[in-house]
Amino acid sequence: MSRNDSKYFSTTKKGEIPELKEELNSQYKDKRKDAVKKVIAAMTVGKDVSSLFTDVVNCMQTENLELKKLVYLYLINYAKSQPDLAILAVNTFVKDSQDPNPLIRALAVRTMGCIRVDKITEYLCDPLQRCLKDDDPYVRKTAAICVAKLYDINAELVEDRGFLDSLKDLISDNNPMVVANAVAALAEIQEHSSRPIFEITSHTLSKLLTALNECTEWGQVFILDALSRYKAADAREAENIVERVTPRLQHANCAVVLSAVKMILQQMELITSTDVVRNLCKKMAPPLVTLLSAEPEIQYVALRNINLIVQRRPTILAHEIKVFFCKYNDPIYVKMEKLEIMIKLASDRNIDQVLLEFKEYATEVDVDFVRKAVRAIGRCAIKLERAAERCISVLLELIKIKVNYVVQEAIIVIKDIFRRYPNTYESIIATLCESLDTLDEPEAKASMIWIIGEYAERIDNADELLESFLESFPEEPAQVQLQLLTATVKLFLKKPTEGPQQMIQVVLNNATMETDNPDLRDRAYIYWRLLSTDPEAAKDVVLAEKPVITDDSNQLDSSLLDELLVNIATLSSVYHKPPDAFVTRAHTSAQKAEDEEYPEGSETAYSESSSANPANGAVSTSASVAPPSPPPAVPVPDLLGDLMGMDNSLVPTDEPATPAGPPLPILLPASTGQGLQISAQLTRRDGQVFYSMLFENNTQVPLDGFMIQFNKNTFGLAAGGPLQVPQLQPGTSARTLLPMVMFQNMSQGPPNSLLQVAVKNNQQPVWYFNDKIPFHVFFTEDGKMERSAFLETWRSLPDSNEVSKDFPAIVIGSVDATLERLAASNVFFIAKRKNANQDVFYFSAKMPRGIPLLIELTTVVGSPGVKSAIKTPSPEMSAFLFEAIETLLKS
Repeated sequence: MSRNDSKYFSTTKKGEIPELKEELNSQYKDKRKDAVKKVIAAMTVGKDVSSLFTDVVNCMQTENLELKKLVYLYLINYAKSQPDLAILAVNTFVKDSQDPNPLIRALAVRTMGCIRVDKITEYLCDPLQRCLKDDDPYVRKTAAICVAKLYDINAELVEDRGFLDSLKDLISDNNPMVVANAVAALAEIQEHSSRPIFEITSHTLSKLLTALNECTEWGQVFILDALSRYKAADAREAENIVERVTPRLQHANCAVVLSAVKMILQQMELITSTDVVRNLCKKMAPPLVTLLSAEPEIQYVALRNINLIVQRRPTILAHEIKVFFCKYNDPIYVKMEKLEIMIKLASDRNIDQVLLEFKEYATEVDVDFVRKAVRAIGRCAIKLERAAERCISVLLELIKIKVNYVVQEAIIVIKDIFRRYPNTYESIIATLCESLDTLDEPEAKASMIWIIGEYAERIDNADELLESFLESFPEEPAQVQLQLLTATVKLFLKKPTEGPQQMIQVVLNNATMETDNPDLRDRAYIYWRLLSTDPEAAKDVVLAEKPVITDDSNQLDSSLLDELLVNIATLSSVYHKPPDAFVTRAHTSAQKAEDEEYPEGSETAYSESSSANPANGAVSTSASVAPPSPPPAVPVPDLLGDLMGMDNSLVPTDEPATPAGPPLPILLPASTGQGLQISAQLTRRDGQVFYSMLFENNTQVPLDGFMIQFNKNTFGLAAGGPLQVPQLQPGTSARTLLPMVMFQNMSQGPPNSLLQVAVKNNQQPVWYFNDKIPFHVFFTEDGKMERSAFLETWRSLPDSNEVSKDFPAIVIGSVDATLERLAASNVFFIAKRKNANQDVFYFSAKMPRGIPLLIELTTVVGSPGVKSAIKTPSPEMSAFLFEAIETLLKS
């Protein structure tokens, strides 16, 4: 190198952080404001700018409201990681809470409530007490929400300082939005408390009904939800409440409409007058119908709620069935919900109209929708006895169209109709038997076999028909094999001639000697023992009269339906599950008691990040003491919702705690990492790739400020967000799930499975380590193929794309366990066949970007040696694929 080349190693740039630091301390206001904006931008995209904490806090002393908001936003994000420095901001908060400008007063108290640091909480009480009695309603409504946040941090403090009484006083406030926020805060606190906090009395009832007419739409939702939990003293009071709430049904906001409907439905349970109930049902129909003219997503939510409403009060929409007819451009999820409601509303009066619609749907192009429509015809037949014959004639017309999947679905539903109306419509069996050759779906085959076995005495060639199925008995799915076994036994008992005798012997041998399915084997042994010891007893068992199946259109248990109706207009009514099934909460007081039983440094003590300081007021871990496990990543608070004054900041954002999971391979041992040990592995959960990591601090100092970066790699793997690891005290550990994205960071050259990782923290140098990419984490959940699609894809790919490899040491002991293990990693079983003494299994999987993967495994079950063949449009990936298959078969 020449002497002049040294210029490449020197630069006048100081780096982003030093430059921002300089700008934050500038004497010019505009420059400071721009610098804070840059800091917020960097923070938003995941860069660590916590080292600028002191410089940003210095910018708080400003009259500029926009700048103050930005600084407060920064504080909310970093106060937890810098609790000692956050105290520097307390004086400014207290001063701002007494500012002449009500916006600044509200902003100060809101931000203090969002900063979940115990030291700051102590200073929040006095400003909050003042703000709850502030002259400006905007400040009072903000303070009301802040009480709920404070209760989640320290429930005892809220109760001791009398904040709950102050909140209850705000219900009598002359400003409707203050009333609404007080109601929202009390409702949130009630959810976290085991004792009654918020009880509506006749006095507060009139206050809430008055405020209802004047507050914003979201305030109305909070008040209506609170009123729906109020139990009226008698029918007269219930009627009065409903009369005051009925105008809300005309509101433009669908959330208000659904909340009003929920409240009216609850009060209707107490109303005894049939005329009043009938009139209310008439009034509720138009607003519910109007919701179906909104965009598809709102339609879906409305339909899921309507589904519940018509199960309790079908008369509300009994005359409105036409609005549920599917439009050609409805998304499939809307069409499916409309079908469900049409079945529930179908009656003898409108069945002809409904059947005409269903018949039309059965000729659509969407296969799933067609199947659902055909099944809907069958369900209407089961529900309405007088209409059963008309339903069957429509099904027969559809069978004559000879569309394969329509025929198969029709056979499935006709089997149920036979069970609902025994000895009534069996004359159509001959028509069904004409379609035997086209059956290739397990459920349709099983249904047809059941029909043949059940009515064997009426079908002249029943033995021939069953024999055609028996040829492929070993390859059939379990449900088909079970039906074949039972149908053959029925045939033998009804026609004990030579043909059925030979068939029953073949079936029993196959089902006991040639299968590894315990259900099939056990049933075959039971039948064999029955037939060999007492054929008459076998008749009593196998040919016994079956219970008649019933209408399943109202599928929900009445107690569950009651609970879901109480939760209309919430996620519970969309999922059709009670809140407990998908939301986990713990009471703060119970949790505090548990915390006190353990020393701070012990492994069983709760992590500050996992339970003591959950995001947005939602406690997401169980209150009971769990076995020792590393704490999950720090939840990211909803900064914009908290800071910018959005009232939906009270909505809980519960997230399940990161599970402990299996042990992870150590990639950076403590001996190499100067006491820091990192274990990690790529994993797949809920359709997304994550990097599961465990950090163990064996040093003598706390470690914080963790960051991660991935080198360019074959699959372009990169971090999908910042690394969320709390401060690690000496002797503690933390486990986190880092979301990953693909095809962002691609490397050139031949494919390889190496993943190079760099991790840094504020106290140590950058650590580098290598990991190996397990290819099976990329297999997507939609990799299941139909048998016909598998064959077509296999034939369409050139033979040069087929690659084989032997695994001589691998033994497949249990077929069921192997299939289950492969399915858990999104490798789906397609078919099985015999080749000489070997079993040949076919599987499908799918890689990102929709690349199909076809797998053939040949082996002798129980003996060492598996031969694998792969066909895929990307044969260059075959080495990775074989490695993935070998890993899955060994695990």
